[in-house]
Amino acid sequence: MIDLLKYKHIIWDWNGTIFNDVQLSIDIINKMLSERKLSTLSLDTYKQTFTIPVKKYYKKLGFDFSKEPFEIIGKLWIEEYEKRKYECSLHNEALKMLEKINKIGIEQSILSAYSQHTLEEMLNYFNIRRYFKHVVGLDNIYAAGKLHLGIELMKKIGNGKGEVLLIGDTLHDYEVAVEIGADCLLVANGHQSRNVLMQSNAKVIDSLQELI
Repeated sequence: MIDLLKYKHIIWDWNGTIFNDVQLSIDIINKMLSERKLSTLSLDTYKQTFTIPVKKYYKKLGFDFSKEPFEIIGKLWIEEYEKRKYECSLHNEALKMLEKINKIGIEQSILSAYSQHTLEEMLNYFNIRRYFKHVVGLDNIYAAGKLHLGIELMKKIGNGKGEVLLIGDTLHDYEVAVEIGADCLLVANGHQSRNVLMQSNAKVIDSLQELI
């Protein structure tokens, strides 16, 4: 088990890690797939298929960018997501962990491939902005990745190797952690399955309840 007390800073992913939006994501993509007469996804298939950058994910699902550019498909998805995002809630275990880590006195930040403006809005809506020293998101809606943001965030944090833990739910989170010199913990109740996450060298748990 990972000893949280050895870290000076914890970086959280948002979608799927703190915010439980997996089923909404599946509902939206299945509606888009049905409209194009493409095969829809079960929860298991989704968690095996989803990846970042999402352009690669759409391509795997059969979207034809010669007929519909990625920018249009991505915009259609995010417009529906923004209409329905408050149907979702926080993972109960995540909220408990934020409170616990805050009481211990370890600093926390968010690093997300979600748009910065909307991310701030949602943190305020759920009344959890106070837990985070830094909140870092993208300046667009296309979830291309967040490595460049992670590098900048680590400069702000200023802690050294072995002092920062990144908690996420995708292989992309692990890739970012490796590149920025953070340790990594992956949680398998988000957007990718346990067997996908096990392709990394990160510690993988089924839910944050295991840490509590």
